[in-house]
Amino acid sequence: MYKNIFSASIALFFIGSLSFAQTWKTAIGQQAPKFEVTSKDGSKLTSDSLQGKIVLLNFFATWCPPCRQELPKVQSEVWNKFGDREDFELLVLAREENWDKLNPFIAQFKYTFPFYPDLNRAVFGLFAEDTIPRNVVLDRSGKIIYQEIGYEPKEFDEMVRLIQLHLDQPY
Repeated sequence: MYKNIFSASIALFFIGSLSFAQTWKTAIGQQAPKFEVTSKDGSKLTSDSLQGKIVLLNFFATWCPPCRQELPKVQSEVWNKFGDREDFELLVLAREENWDKLNPFIAQFKYTFPFYPDLNRAVFGLFAEDTIPRNVVLDRSGKIIYQEIGYEPKEFDEMVRLIQLHLDQPY
């Protein structure tokens, strides 16, 4: 009996792992889907306009505890380090949240990096169905070179090293 319970548990674990692993609609090495976001001042930013830059897309929500853990590191280890580079772009996309939620959140935590509302999951939905935070890094040609679900400090540090490595390469 215990053998059957153990076998069933193992099977459920692998099925659950497979469904978790399949939560990306995109794959590393694939060209990122085309998207457009609108900044607070109403200007549009398109994926095509990001060609030639290393791009970090960070998907979050103000209510998400792991997102709240990750965003201070986005500020200190990504934005403060790479934000002034012309060959880097950071898009922090608020899943299903608009400026009524973003403005007080930004003010409370004193973030200085760019935020973009992602109402109706217009951009998020191109990459995934569920689960935040998520990070996607695009190379200078718009190909996906990194994808991460959740917040884990070691993974985040690896992502920052990868961004630095690609920024250090001549274009």
